[in-house]
Amino acid sequence: MKARFNTRSAVALVSAVAFAAVGALAAPANAATRDTAIVVESNTFTSFNNATPDNNIVINSDVGYLTSSPFWYYNDKLQIVPNPVLGSYKITKNAPGDFEVTYTVAPGRVWSDGVPITAIDVLPFHLEASSAYFKNAGLPDPTTADSPVWNALNYGGVYDQYIVGLPTVSADHMSATFKYSTAIPDPILNGPSGVFPTHVLELLAAGSKTLPTVAAGTAASEKFLSDFTSSNASAIKAMGAVFNTGFDATTYSSSSNPLIAVGNGAYSVSSIDSNQVKLVANPKYNSGPALSGITTMVIKQGIADGSPSAQALANKDIDVYQGQPTADTVAQLHAISGVNVVTSPSLAYEHIELRVGSSDGTPYNGPFAMSGGQKAADLRQAFLLAYPREDIVNKLIKPINPSATVLGSTWTLPGNPNYAKVSAGNKSSAYSAGTQAQRTAQALALVKKWYPTAGNGSTPISINLLWGSPGNTRRASEAALIIAAEAQAGFKVTAPATAGWSGKLSSSTYDAHFFIFDQTAVPQDAQACGTFQTGAGSNYTGYSNARVDADCKQLQAKTLPATTVERLQVDAERQINSDAFFLGIFQNPNVTAYTTSLQGVVPAQLSPSLFWNFWTWHF
Repeated sequence: MKARFNTRSAVALVSAVAFAAVGALAAPANAATRDTAIVVESNTFTSFNNATPDNNIVINSDVGYLTSSPFWYYNDKLQIVPNPVLGSYKITKNAPGDFEVTYTVAPGRVWSDGVPITAIDVLPFHLEASSAYFKNAGLPDPTTADSPVWNALNYGGVYDQYIVGLPTVSADHMSATFKYSTAIPDPILNGPSGVFPTHVLELLAAGSKTLPTVAAGTAASEKFLSDFTSSNASAIKAMGAVFNTGFDATTYSSSSNPLIAVGNGAYSVSSIDSNQVKLVANPKYNSGPALSGITTMVIKQGIADGSPSAQALANKDIDVYQGQPTADTVAQLHAISGVNVVTSPSLAYEHIELRVGSSDGTPYNGPFAMSGGQKAADLRQAFLLAYPREDIVNKLIKPINPSATVLGSTWTLPGNPNYAKVSAGNKSSAYSAGTQAQRTAQALALVKKWYPTAGNGSTPISINLLWGSPGNTRRASEAALIIAAEAQAGFKVTAPATAGWSGKLSSSTYDAHFFIFDQTAVPQDAQACGTFQTGAGSNYTGYSNARVDADCKQLQAKTLPATTVERLQVDAERQINSDAFFLGIFQNPNVTAYTTSLQGVVPAQLSPSLFWNFWTWHF
């Protein structure tokens, strides 16, 4: 649960017809015991490990949240809430050049297979975030390697820059201390947030396909500690292969390897098929708040359109819907009796990003490449000027949220007191001044510098645009608006729905992507550095700008006054807007609808918006 953006396909991933299968689950939701909650998710589950770039999507994160219990979580007031049931964390040294944070696991905590949880299980975070570890072990630098040994999201960030040496584990193996070279900002957000079953990594790497005895699991955990502290390259590589793909699964049943589903959360995954993820109460759970009555959680996955979800809610086939529906669906939800509908802002935003370099090791020489000099710069600016942001907001979002506006910043969103100042100073006005017709004319003039025959039906520049999977009504409408608008400026946009879109974000096959970044925390760098820093985990465009990197380094080095944070954010975003490759479109409105008989549902601004307090849910 490291703080980071999650990518979200803003509506769904399969045909709405597939939703007919929901009817098979009507009985549990209407049963007298009322201990089952059925929820709709638009994405499709791909992995028990959402900490790799290909699997960093909302449904994977949500299932991870339900099946794990961390040291802390965010509530709906953007406050960090400690979880003392698992253990504690505290700053144990706070001196210049000597800053330490210690995490202590409470005694008696166990994984779902009964193996004890210890501070050894805090250590995998170091492998997910420290590039120095791999370089010191003689392994490829994960910030530059085409195929990192551990393909994680956190390299290059605050932790990577300032961690000193290896974390140390106490003699009783119940505490782990992390030393930094400076008093980093947001130390809790930038360090480990929970535990990872180290015994599972070792056992899967050894080819095991069965749950271990407590003794065997404990021995495997101890082996991890030995391999970790000795930088055993062959063992680290074997476990890295497990980390990268060993937890991937689109189905799960009694015949699957049970090791991939081991967790310390309130629920364990019981089964996964093309229609749903079923989770049941973990009988060994003792790492977090007790459940209030929901012993089975069913996530109906890959539902393409909000309308079938609304109908299922009306039929009492499901209990909760949260998504990005059309205006018609919102009206349909409001018309259902016995249902609460909440529309609220979220710290998530839709954006368009243009590929400017390689992010998967394959060279990118397309029309927007930074290596293309002034021509590519003009084409990037033209594409963004012609991008129909106002049309998208007015036609698709304002019917849901009448106060929606085209974004002037993605480093800070509407509702933040700094939003107006940042938007005014970051050069975003270059892409919003005048009317869309005037901006499109400006775009066409830029294109004609290089393609004099562009316009009047001539579209000499081919753009391959990635946006999501089939059956997504709002996304399909958005793509249609983009194709028509960009054609007026000489761009021929090819934008078919693409199954498995999230795993293709780093591919140099695509010239541009639009999707939602779903924020999971509120650190000093606004999580934006993870998108714009050179080689960062959510940098899918190959973007690199030394000044942005320098601004991020300051934001990540120490706690700064609010005025300094604002200045650095404005400066970084000015560079980004000048480089013309990334624009926000709208702040995503959360629409949550749930049956009035289900208590405890309180949508939050941060991911996991719907599930953040799942343990309080009850009928």
